[in-house]
Amino acid sequence: MADTVHIGILLFPDVTQLDATGPAQVLCRVPNAKLHMIWKTLDPVRTDSGFSIVPTTTFADCPQLDVICVPGGGGQVALMTDEETLGFLRKQAEGARYVTSVCTGSLVLGAAGLLKGYKSACHWTSREFLPAFGAIPVADRVVRDRNRISGGGVTAGIDFGLTLAAELAGEEVARSIQLTLEYDPKPPFDSGSPEKAGPERVTRLKERIHAMLQNRQKANDEAAVGAWSFVLRRNNEQPTSGMLYHK
Repeated sequence: MADTVHIGILLFPDVTQLDATGPAQVLCRVPNAKLHMIWKTLDPVRTDSGFSIVPTTTFADCPQLDVICVPGGGGQVALMTDEETLGFLRKQAEGARYVTSVCTGSLVLGAAGLLKGYKSACHWTSREFLPAFGAIPVADRVVRDRNRISGGGVTAGIDFGLTLAAELAGEEVARSIQLTLEYDPKPPFDSGSPEKAGPERVTRLKERIHAMLQNRQKANDEAAVGAWSFVLRRNNEQPTSGMLYHK
């Protein structure tokens, strides 16, 4: 009998539900996979869409995962300095085959000190925050760097899920899952990236979310100090004059 593949997706208040449920819809179909939706308690977790998702396990009861995935969303800001969550991710990352993220979840991995020297995707509005953690931002839907796999913004989580499914079970299985889900997107508009949307639409969106991005920047700066401290302790290094505790 094949070994169970334990796949864990982090939940948190104000998570972007598609960041979590997109990959979940794909990865639950991987042969021998057991999907864990994880939070500190088993209480329902309210998403940014207004409905809640019920966790299936807690930090304390979660088994060692083969895959840990961190989605994004407005609540990601609070996680950046949440030592209980960062500690859980660091512990799981030690034994996981794949350490992964969708959207701004990559910033949480960065805050945990798990992206130094790795290429990573992120939502396009927040990609610029990744270098604070020693990560290398890449403007792709899915980015693979060794055992780090990351998806870009929101809908890229489905592409990410299929990429990871192929890693875990082979391309033919992933293609079959894609067919099962009838994932053949043909959006009615061609505005799904800043390059396609055009500068005026990009400017308007950035103006609408300016306060949110300022809040994210502040949290990012604070989290970067903790992330570098962890990396130095882990590697038994001393800070150098060129070391950025990023601002």
